[in-house]
Amino acid sequence: MIIQEVEASVFHKPLAEPFYPSWVPGYASFNSSAVICRLRTDEGIVGIAGGNAFADEAKGAVNLLRAYLLGLDAYDTDQLHSRLSAANRVLGIRGWFVEAAFWDIRGKAENKSVAGLLGATTTKIKAYASTGQLRSPEEAAAHAKQVVEMGFKGIKIRTRHDDIATDIAMTEAVRSAIGDEVALMCDANQAWRVDVFAKGPVWDLERAVETARQMESLNVTWLEEPLDMYDLDGYRRLREQTNTPIAAGELHGDPELVRLLIEAGGVDIVQPDSVFTGGITGAHQLAELAKSEGLGFSPHTWSNGLGLAANLHLAIAAPNCEWLEFPFDPPGWEPSGRDSMLSQPIQIDDEGFVHLTDLPGLGVELDDEALASHALAI
Repeated sequence: MIIQEVEASVFHKPLAEPFYPSWVPGYASFNSSAVICRLRTDEGIVGIAGGNAFADEAKGAVNLLRAYLLGLDAYDTDQLHSRLSAANRVLGIRGWFVEAAFWDIRGKAENKSVAGLLGATTTKIKAYASTGQLRSPEEAAAHAKQVVEMGFKGIKIRTRHDDIATDIAMTEAVRSAIGDEVALMCDANQAWRVDVFAKGPVWDLERAVETARQMESLNVTWLEEPLDMYDLDGYRRLREQTNTPIAAGELHGDPELVRLLIEAGGVDIVQPDSVFTGGITGAHQLAELAKSEGLGFSPHTWSNGLGLAANLHLAIAAPNCEWLEFPFDPPGWEPSGRDSMLSQPIQIDDEGFVHLTDLPGLGVELDDEALASHALAI
C-alpha cells in the first residue's frame, strides 16, 4: 500500500477553562491544539496521527514532511523511520508523530490493534493521573484527594517550586491526603525548561540529590526529569546517591539520546514519547532495550488525544510498563478538552484502567464536526 496523499490541518479548540502548565511558567493554554495528519493509501485506507501544536508553527514542517512521506509503502516502517530520523537530524523537524498513521493503516488493513501488531497480550493498562499545574501544598493535597476519588490508583504532581522545602512539603501533604496505597510520582520538568514567559527553578545535581533523598521516606514511585536531558553523568551520579527511582527520556528528539541515558546507568524508568522520540517503532525498541536492562518503561503522553492513543498502544504492548500516563488536571485539562479532536474521549474505568476499543489500528476516530469548526488545512 502506497501513501498517495497527505492531508494535514492545525486544530485549535477552546478549553472549558484555561490551563496553566507548570513546565511553561507564566503561560496560559486556552485551547486544545494539535497538528492532525490523514495519510491516504492507493487502496483507500486512511491512517491518522496527531502531533503537538502551540500556534501555527507546523505549517512549514508538514509541507517539508510531505516529501518524506509521499510514495512510501505503508508497511515499510524501517524506511519511514530512516527518513524521519534524517528529517530530525538534518532539518530539525520532529516529525515522528506521523509514524502512528502508518501503524494505524497497517492495523486497519489487518483488522488488528496497533498494540496487537506489537505483540500485546492484554487490552488494558493501569493509569495514573498526570496533573500539570503547580499548586501549594494545601491546594495540591485537596486536588489530589479529589482526583484519586475519581478512581485513579496513582497520581503525579509537579515539584517545581523555587525551593526544596516547599516541594517536599507538597509531596508530604499529598501523600498524607491520598494514603500509602496510591502511587505518587513527582515531576521536576528539568529536561526541557521553557523559561520564555517567566523564570522557573533550575535544578543542579545537589538539589536533585537532596530532593530525591528526602523523598525516600515518602514512598515516591519515581522522581521524573530532575536534570537537564543532556546531563548523562549527572543522572548516573544521582542514581548512585538515592534509592528514589529516577525517570527520564520523555522528549529527546533522537532515540539515540535515550539509549545513551540507559547506557550511562542514569535511569530506572524509561519514558520516550512516540510523538516526539522515534515514533512507535523507535519508542517500542527503547521499551525492549529497557526490558533487557531490567528497567521499567512508561511513555510520556502529554500532547493531545491522538498522541495519547498512540502511546496507549505502545504502553500496553510493553511487558515492563506498569503505568500509563493519563494527562488529567480538571477543570482546565480533562478528557473532553484534551481529546476534543476525537469522536470519543479516552477515559478510565471504575478501577482506574484504560482499555483499547474494538476498532482496529489506533482504535480512535476523528470528530469531523469538531475539525470542520476548529481546524485549518495546511
